[in-house]
Amino acid sequence: MRSYAAVDLGASSGRVMVGRVGPDSLELSEAHRFANRPVRVAEGLRWDILALYAGVLDGLSRAGQVDSVGIDSWAVDYGLLDADGALLGNPVHYRDPRTEGVAEKVWATVPAAELYAATGVQYAPFNTLYQLAAARDTRQLASAERLLLVPDLLTYWLTGEQGTELTNASTTQLIDPRTGDWAYDVATRLGVDLSLFAPLRRPGDPAGLLRARVLEETGLTGPVPVTAVGSHDTASAVAAVPATGERFAYICTGTWSLAGLELDAPVLTEESRAANFTNELGLDGTVRYLRNIMGLWLLQECVRAWGDPDLGVLLREAAGVPALRSVIDAGDAVFLAPGRMPERIAEACRESGQPVPRTPGQITRCILDSLALAHRRAVEEAQELAGHPVDVVHIVGGGTRNALLCQLTADACGLPVVAGPTEAAALGNVLVQARAHGLVGDLAGGRHLLTRTQPLTRYEPQGGAGRWREAQDRLDAR
Repeated sequence: MRSYAAVDLGASSGRVMVGRVGPDSLELSEAHRFANRPVRVAEGLRWDILALYAGVLDGLSRAGQVDSVGIDSWAVDYGLLDADGALLGNPVHYRDPRTEGVAEKVWATVPAAELYAATGVQYAPFNTLYQLAAARDTRQLASAERLLLVPDLLTYWLTGEQGTELTNASTTQLIDPRTGDWAYDVATRLGVDLSLFAPLRRPGDPAGLLRARVLEETGLTGPVPVTAVGSHDTASAVAAVPATGERFAYICTGTWSLAGLELDAPVLTEESRAANFTNELGLDGTVRYLRNIMGLWLLQECVRAWGDPDLGVLLREAAGVPALRSVIDAGDAVFLAPGRMPERIAEACRESGQPVPRTPGQITRCILDSLALAHRRAVEEAQELAGHPVDVVHIVGGGTRNALLCQLTADACGLPVVAGPTEAAALGNVLVQARAHGLVGDLAGGRHLLTRTQPLTRYEPQGGAGRWREAQDRLDAR
């Protein structure tokens, strides 16, 4: 048995998990969990990166002796370093409005169709490329000698070594998914200095050793290596999908829902761009062909607005509300910003001529129905665009705890749903570290280990396909 510390940072919380891996065993326990609270300052919305790093150190100090450490987090955001390696300010939060209207300026130089054909990345206003375009004339960017994506920044603080992990880099809109290297022509045409980025790393590559001061602060005995994992949390989560074949779709649930397929090659057609699917890189040369859906962020924001009521009670109330009474487009960027979410959902229903949900139970049911509907559409369109049929949908991540959402997704997709594991990103993180030490074989071998060791729940569709088609038609007619 070996022990691995998986640092898994989400948009609302962080955790340090410890995975113990043996020839036919995989156990996961929580060492430390901490909040991830962005801070609104005069210049905008920022990540409290120092608090996150403190949470990582606290977690490592509680993890006990480990054989390796790996870090995954959300994508697109970054920190800038000066020539001495000092951070030039807190990383900007992807929900900050600085990128509003920036994409259109980028497309004036590299049209959207050309950009997609070169990088395969869906349009999202917060893509790293648009963030860099928004920061082009700032003193901070002019002073920067290095740009590190969030997990790479924390790895640098732990080890003193810099790198850019590929699965996360593939979300920047600056990577060619066919080659796994930088999209040099795109960067040149848009004036992006690729020398800002540290050399590319791949999952399983060594990322340095914990520095002496880190060992002293955490009480760990060195040497402790840090291993590059799928540092985009979705890449780690997809690696932990307990699939037993190739004909599967996945939905990684949490603040976002990422719904799609695992492919051998990117889909770079104009039809794929119009449907706003992204081609991000995964383990072993795979492509994560998926669509971003607003996810449980919608419910999280409502719960916050309602004063944090008991979630179990809320879901029971939602289960008693008539199905598909009102639905919203769960991929609409209008719901991206925080604040007033119940009112914004009600207004969207009012504007589309649907019954207006008023109680917390009604709004919660509207959200869950809408998410299931968005899952259905993403899974159906991904199969059509990629020519890759599926027989089962795997839901991993925090949404596996929401039995109502899982059942609604099975009903909407008309396919069985296998829910679990909940801590998929941390498990995928652990599996890559274990593989680097020779304890786990290929990607399929890791998935077989998951199916033997992790609790999974199966949901069968209960009919009603016509109601879901009608609800989708309702949305399309807006």
